[in-house]
Amino acid sequence: MTGQKSKDKVKVIPLGGLHEIGKNMTVIEQGEDIIVIDCGLTFPEEEMLGIDIVIPDISYLTKNSERIRGIVLTHGHEDHIGALPYVLEQINVPVYGTKLTLGLVKNKLAEFNMAENCRLEVVKIGDSVKLGSMSVEFIRTSHSIADSAALAITTDAGIIVHTSDFKVDFTPIGEEVIDLHRFAELGKKGVLLMMADSTNVERPGYTMSERTVGQTFDDIFAGTTNRIIVATFASNVHRIQQIINSTHKFGRKLAVSGRSMLNVVRVASELGYLDIPDGLEIDIEEIGRYRDSELTILTTGSQGEPMSALTRMANADHRYVEIMPGDMVIISASAIPGNEKLISRVINRLFARGANVIYEDLADIHVSGHACQEELKLIHSLIKPKFFMPVHGEYRHLERHARLAKSLGMESDRIILAEIGNVVEVTRDSARITGNVTAGKVLVDGLGVGDVGSVVLRDRQHLAQDGLMVVVVTISKESGAVVGGPDIISRGFVYVRESEDLMEQARMVVKETLARCEQKRISEWATLKSSIRDCLRTFLYEKTKRKPMILPIIMEI
Repeated sequence: MTGQKSKDKVKVIPLGGLHEIGKNMTVIEQGEDIIVIDCGLTFPEEEMLGIDIVIPDISYLTKNSERIRGIVLTHGHEDHIGALPYVLEQINVPVYGTKLTLGLVKNKLAEFNMAENCRLEVVKIGDSVKLGSMSVEFIRTSHSIADSAALAITTDAGIIVHTSDFKVDFTPIGEEVIDLHRFAELGKKGVLLMMADSTNVERPGYTMSERTVGQTFDDIFAGTTNRIIVATFASNVHRIQQIINSTHKFGRKLAVSGRSMLNVVRVASELGYLDIPDGLEIDIEEIGRYRDSELTILTTGSQGEPMSALTRMANADHRYVEIMPGDMVIISASAIPGNEKLISRVINRLFARGANVIYEDLADIHVSGHACQEELKLIHSLIKPKFFMPVHGEYRHLERHARLAKSLGMESDRIILAEIGNVVEVTRDSARITGNVTAGKVLVDGLGVGDVGSVVLRDRQHLAQDGLMVVVVTISKESGAVVGGPDIISRGFVYVRESEDLMEQARMVVKETLARCEQKRISEWATLKSSIRDCLRTFLYEKTKRKPMILPIIMEI
C-alpha cells in the first residue's frame, strides 16, 4: 500500500523559466523515473561582463542521471533547446521532439561535434511516447516557430498539461491550427495540473495572427523600388516564409546573410517547412549582379547583437552589404528585455547611413508568439485543471497569471507560485512546495562552462569601473632588500603620460612602505603584497576618490 501511495505522488521541479525569461527546464519525477521538459538558455544580464550565455544548473540531474528516461522538447527556440549541447555532455539520454525541432537540435549539436553520439527520437504531433512509468503526448499548438507542441504527461496521480509557449492563431502559416479540441477532451477527462505560458499575461485581448505580418510585408514591398533588407529571428520559420512569399510576388531575388539564418533556412527547406521557389535564392556575394529593385536581403541582427550581420552592415563592416541611401530596412521582431539599447543604436546608425528603417513602433511588422489574456482564459476554461502553476515569466508575469486564474474561479490554495529549485509535490488531492534542490545559473564564457562565478564577475565589474594598477618590485633573495622598482603599470585608471606626477607620488608611497617593511625585517611575500595594496589604495582614494584593482607582483633574484 505504501508503494502505491508513493507512485501516486508526482514531483514537479522547475530548474529554469520562473522569475526569468528563458532558460526553460522542468523536471517531472514519479517513483524512480524522471523526464525533463526543455533544455534552454538565456542571454547574460548587463552586469555579466564577458559572459556569452547562461544555462540552468543541472546538479540535481547529474546526481540522478540513471533515473532520467529522456528529455522532451516542445519547440526549437534557443530558450528551449540552447543548453542541450552542454547538458548532453554530462547526461547521455535520448531526446524527443518534432521533426523541425530535432532538425535544429541536430544542426546545433553538429557545431559541437556531438551529432553522431546523441540519440534523437522524432515524434509526430498527436503521438505519445512511453518514458518509464509515464507517457508524454504531443499536442499541436501555434507559436512563432513551426512544429511547436504542448505536452500532456500521463502519471499515476493524473494528467499534467504543459502548454509551453503558445498562442491561439486560427489562420497560421502553412500548418494546422492549434488543437483546441484535444485540450477540451483532456479537460473533460480531468487534468490534475496545468503549467501555462505567462509571457504575455499583461496584454489584454488576443495576439494578432501571423498572417497580418504578411499583408504588411506586401504593402511595403509594393511601394519600394530600393533594396529591402529584413532582419528577423532566424528560428521564426513562418516569418521567413512570408518574406519569401513577398519577395517572389514582387519579382525580387532573395539573399540570406548571417550564419544562424543560413543554417535555419537550409534545415527548414530540407525538411519541407520552407517553400522556396526555384531560382529565387541567390548567394549573398552575387547581389552586385542585380539592380536594387530586384533584391531582398534576409538577415540576422533583429536584436542588435554586436556581431550580427545587420549590426555589421550598420557599422559598414559587412563583407558584401553596404547600407546605401534609400535602402529599406525592416526590423521584424520585438526587443527581448535588455536588448532595447542595442537595437536603438543599430537603428540610429542605419538612419545615419541614409536608410529608411521600419520597426515595430511604426508598422505591424511583428506579432508575438505568446498568448494574451483572452487566449489564456480560453485555455484555462478548456482544460479546467485541478491545480495550476504559472510558468515562463518573471515574477510579475506569474503573479498576474495567478490573478487571471482566480478571476476565472480558481481558488488561491490550488495555485502554486514556485521558484526555480522548488520541489512541487502533487497528489490527486493536493499540490504544495515540499523542499528545494540545487538550481540557479551556470555561466558560459567561451569554452569555460561554470568556471566563471560571482567572484570573477565581481573582479570584472571592479576592473570595468575603476581600472587596474600593477606594482612590480624586485627583491634580493639573499638580503631581502629592494633592488629594482617599484614600477607601476596602469590600465583603465589613468593615462600614465598625462598623470606623471600622480604616478611618481604613487611610486614614492610604495617605496616608503617597502622601506618600513625592510626595517621591520618583514620578508613574507603575502605581508609585503598586503602592505603595498593597503598603502596604495589609501593614497589613490585620497587623491582621486577612485578604487582601482591593485595587483602587486614581487620578483626574487
